[in-house]
This record gives sequence, structure tokens and C-alpha cells, in this order.
Amino acid sequence: MPLVEARGLAVSRGGRRAVEGISFVLDRGEALILRGPNGIGKTTLLRTVAGLQPPTEGEIITDPDVIAYSAHADGLKSALSVIENLRFWREVFGGPAVEPALKAMNLTALAERPAAMLSAGQKRRLGLARLLVTGRAVWVLDEPTVSLDAGSVALFAQVVRAHLAQGGAALMATHIDLGLPEARVLDLGAYRATAGAPSRAPASFDEAFG
Repeated sequence: MPLVEARGLAVSRGGRRAVEGISFVLDRGEALILRGPNGIGKTTLLRTVAGLQPPTEGEIITDPDVIAYSAHADGLKSALSVIENLRFWREVFGGPAVEPALKAMNLTALAERPAAMLSAGQKRRLGLARLLVTGRAVWVLDEPTVSLDAGSVALFAQVVRAHLAQGGAALMATHIDLGLPEARVLDLGAYRATAGAPSRAPASFDEAFG
């Protein structure tokens, strides 16, 4: 059974359909990259798959407990140190130890530094390290490389590749090439909803999420 399956999906933003007719399957070891112009609905689609809003039409078949979502906000507690932030999220999700996550995102030397004192790129690396301590199989990522330099982008690509090799999956929106030739690409430009089409709210939670 796939980790995530979308069937005839339509999503809306501001009461209007953004994209529609989207179907895809995401299985273990697979990565799917969303592409398309700004404003087409990539973030809306990711939020819908992550269970943060219901689809306008269609269904998403998944277990919400397999999904870890990372958006533009890094989800950090500024008063806590780097390692304390990771320990907090590990306790929330019941995931693995934090030390491998520190090493994977090159944060070991910053482990005791308060998150408030990190640079934008360091905060982003910490936010991505959080994924590693969730223990979740599906990573849903919205522009994960924002604020990262070229070296950190390459580091993140290695982390994603390792996640896939261990049976995980990734669904992400990104404008840059992560060097993951095995990843499939879904161009949302082909699924743009008819201009001005109103949304239809699902009748129930069961209808929305299968």
C-alpha cells in the first residue's frame, strides 16, 4: 500500500480553486517534486496533503501519523539551545536520538547555542534536522532550501537521499535542483483550475480524507 495516494484532488485558496484533477502515488523510497509558477497552489497542496486543510474535491489516502510537515517557519523555540530544540521535538514525536540529526545537518558545533542567536541559514538547518527526530516516513516540505547556501543545499540533498534509502518518502516544492535525479516532477501548471471557479467545501471530514 502506498504511503500517500491522491485521487482527483482539487484544492482552494481564498475561496477559489487553485489546482484540480491531481492524482499521484507516493511509495517508500520515492520523492515527488512540485513545480509551477508562484501562486499556483504548491503550498496549498502541501498543506492539504499534510492534513492542515481539507481538499475541495477528491481524496487523500494516507495515515496522518506518517507525515512530518516543514514550511517556511522553522518551528523553533528561540530560548532553547539547538540540542534542546531537537530534544523537544523528539519527545513530541517519540522519534530517534538527536545526535545523528545534529551531525547530519552540520550542527554539532552549535549544539549549545540558543536558537535566537543562529543565522537564518543555521535556523533553517535546525528546522530541517527536526525532520530527522520525528521518525515520520513521509516528509512534506515547502521550499526547504530557503536561506541555505550551496554547501548546505548539498548536505540537505544527502539527508533526503538517505531518508529515501531507509524506506522514507518526500513530497516537496522547490525551485532549485537538489541533485536528486531519481525524483519525479509534478508540474502544477497543467492542473490550474478554471479561472474564477468557486470552491466546494467537502461535506464531511470522511469525505475529505477518505
